[in-house]
Amino acid sequence: MTTPTLSPGRLDADTVRKSVDVVLEDFLTAKASTTPQHHLPYLSGLLKDFLSGGKRIRPLLCVTGWQAVGGGEDTEAVFRVAACLEMFHAFALIHDDVMDDSDTRRGRPTIHRTLAALCTTDRRPDQIERFGVSGAVLLGDLALTWSDELLHSAGLTPVQFDAVLPLLSEMRTEVMLGQYLDLQATGELTDDVEATLTVNRYKTAKYTIERPLHVGAAVAGAGPEAMEAFTAYALPLGEAFQLRDDLLGVYGDPESTGKSQLDDLRAGKNTTLIALALRGADSVQAARLRSLIGNPLLDERDAATIQEIFAATTAREAVEQMIDDRRTQALRALDDAPFTADAVNALKQIARMATVRNS
Repeated sequence: MTTPTLSPGRLDADTVRKSVDVVLEDFLTAKASTTPQHHLPYLSGLLKDFLSGGKRIRPLLCVTGWQAVGGGEDTEAVFRVAACLEMFHAFALIHDDVMDDSDTRRGRPTIHRTLAALCTTDRRPDQIERFGVSGAVLLGDLALTWSDELLHSAGLTPVQFDAVLPLLSEMRTEVMLGQYLDLQATGELTDDVEATLTVNRYKTAKYTIERPLHVGAAVAGAGPEAMEAFTAYALPLGEAFQLRDDLLGVYGDPESTGKSQLDDLRAGKNTTLIALALRGADSVQAARLRSLIGNPLLDERDAATIQEIFAATTAREAVEQMIDDRRTQALRALDDAPFTADAVNALKQIARMATVRNS
């Protein structure tokens, strides 16, 4: 397939997404054709299907960061680096679904559920489940490995590679730390709002917004001033993005979000929304929240009760205000940023897309 071109100075989100899709499609097709006698064609096809539903926000930010500081004539390298980020994200999501024991992702069965469903029926139920989980871990590892391969085959100059690699290493470390903090907090409800925001900062703000911008800018040879401006924009926006995600986990339409409203509540994820509710709750409301959130048998009626407490404690309203405040902070950071006008406009659109969404 031919990669669409992206003219320097002009930002086109659809072109970026299509270009990254082409890179991923060509890469996975090539992988499937290398060892047809084994299971690699099936696994690469499974990964290709999993990748097909993504929003491509990290690749979009990567290319936006590249163009914000001037970019260049050669788009092939930055598209391939952007695809590397999306492949890494596939690894993170597949493992995240295993850790959360999620049934669906983007409206379809998760990888470990898909693999378990394909198991032969003569195995015991526990063996089938273990096969699905183990296979998903391996497929996630494969996506991580292929993410590296996309980076190393991107055609970066030694100077570009030396600028990009430390940022990618930091990103990977940060998201692992964020995931660990999230895992540690799950099931231990607290009214410590700052603790939940720390998880958001590492798991989402830096990983989803800041580092993709930094990586793209590094490909273009950005200096410290641009990197600092990206951070000033990215961290509040990334926190707002996760806060919106927390609300969608409880109030979102499953048809749009691709997952049940019950998943996060059953898992007992200690979000900012829950911390605010606990902080504002009376003893009866707090006891009710603690008895319901984290219960694997929680049903729609229980979820409605939780939503009523969120409303009564103004927790939902408070989260909406936090989203608005952080979006405003991110937009103000663009006022004096040393970016191209097209990039500033694109970053404003991304801020809206990240915080005003239904999926």
